[in-house]
Amino acid sequence: MLLIHCPYCDETLPELEFAYAGEAHIDRPTDPSKLTDEEWRDFLFIRTNVKGVHAERWRHINGCGRFFNALRDTVSDRFVTTYKAGQPRPDMTAEEAVK
Repeated sequence: MLLIHCPYCDETLPELEFAYAGEAHIDRPTDPSKLTDEEWRDFLFIRTNVKGVHAERWRHINGCGRFFNALRDTVSDRFVTTYKAGQPRPDMTAEEAVK
């Protein structure tokens, strides 16, 4: 079972308390009407699929209900860190978090 830390509630709880909400730090286009069909497709569907530390959005559905971001190592499936929505992505690797 994965344990996830909610940065708002300041508690570490089982994964069942949370819902995955996609890749973090995706900026919505300022004027979607000016995008080509291919650009709009890329915004909606194309995401990175990294091997290693990946920034994700999560929501604490059975708690505070708020969205937050997390860095998760896709190889070990371990959460490196979590941080509040709107904060910049921490510059961390999985190896740095272990230290």
